[in-house]
Amino acid sequence: MEYQIDSDENSIDEFIEKLACFKVAFPHFKDYQAYGAVAGIEINEGIDRYAYRQGLFVIKPSGDGVAIANDGDFKPLTW
Repeated sequence: MEYQIDSDENSIDEFIEKLACFKVAFPHFKDYQAYGAVAGIEINEGIDRYAYRQGLFVIKPSGDGVAIANDGDFKPLTW
């Protein structure tokens, strides 16, 4: 998990690079599938679509909680 105040396409790309290195840093997870997600109270316009296209889950506020905003056509990437 990573915390950022503002996200842009570059920060999404950097997060994906970190996901790609996760199993190298933590080899005991090599047999597990890892998923990525972006979440925020406010997500900059277009970043949600960019993250979706990169295979990341998008988590947004919904009522008193949060919800995964991805639709049924979404195909998550695994690392």
